[in-house]
Amino acid sequence: MLDTEWPDSWRAAFRIELRAEAIGLAWRGWPVIPGTYPDADPTGASNTTPMWTRPTPAHSDWKRRIGAHPQQVAAWWTGRPYSLLVATGTLVDALEVDDRTGRRAAVLLRATGQPAPIVAMPNGRWLFLTAAADRLPRVLSEAESVEWHGEDSWVPLPPTPFHHGVVHWRVKPDVWGWKLPRPEVVHDVLVRALREEPVPQAEVHRVSPVEPSAA
Repeated sequence: MLDTEWPDSWRAAFRIELRAEAIGLAWRGWPVIPGTYPDADPTGASNTTPMWTRPTPAHSDWKRRIGAHPQQVAAWWTGRPYSLLVATGTLVDALEVDDRTGRRAAVLLRATGQPAPIVAMPNGRWLFLTAAADRLPRVLSEAESVEWHGEDSWVPLPPTPFHHGVVHWRVKPDVWGWKLPRPEVVHDVLVRALREEPVPQAEVHRVSPVEPSAA
C-alpha cells in the first residue's frame, strides 16, 4: 500500500487524518514528532525503495522538537503526510513484541482488569504502551522477540502507513481514559505471555475479543 498509488482525494483525506491525530495527541501532552513515510525520504525526494521498512524521525533535530505546542505540530503536518511518531522515554514507553506474544499478552492483560493501549503494526509486531519506566525485567530484556522503546527512541502511532498496511489501535487509549498503565503491570503480563502461562477459563470468558486487524 504505497501512498503514490492512492488517488489524490485519498491522499488528501489521509493527510488530514494524520494531522488531526497528531494535533489531538499534542494537546494531551504526548511528545509527537513527524516521521518519514513510504514514498518520501526526509528531504521530500522519492523513496519507493523496498529498503524502507518502517518510519523514522523526519528531522535530525527531532529531540529538540519534543514537547512542541499543538499549533507547531499542526504546522508540521500541513502539506505533507508525515508519519505519526511519539518519542518514548519521558511520558510514554512501549514494549514491542511479536504477533504470538502480543495476542497472548492482550488476553492476559484484559483478564487482569488493568488493560493498556495496544498498537498493531502491518509487519506483525505489537506495541504495548506504558508510563515511562527506568528498568526492564531480565526475562524481557533478554528475549530476542522483545524490544523496549524508552529514552532516545520512538514508535509509530495510528494511522501511520507502512508499505503494505496502516498502523492501527487494538486498544485505544481513550477507552481507558488516556491513563497509561504502570510499567510493572504490563511487564508482568508480557513475562507471563512469553512463558505461555495459561489464562484461567473463568477469566477467558470475561475477556472481550481483540479487534480484528485493519491492515
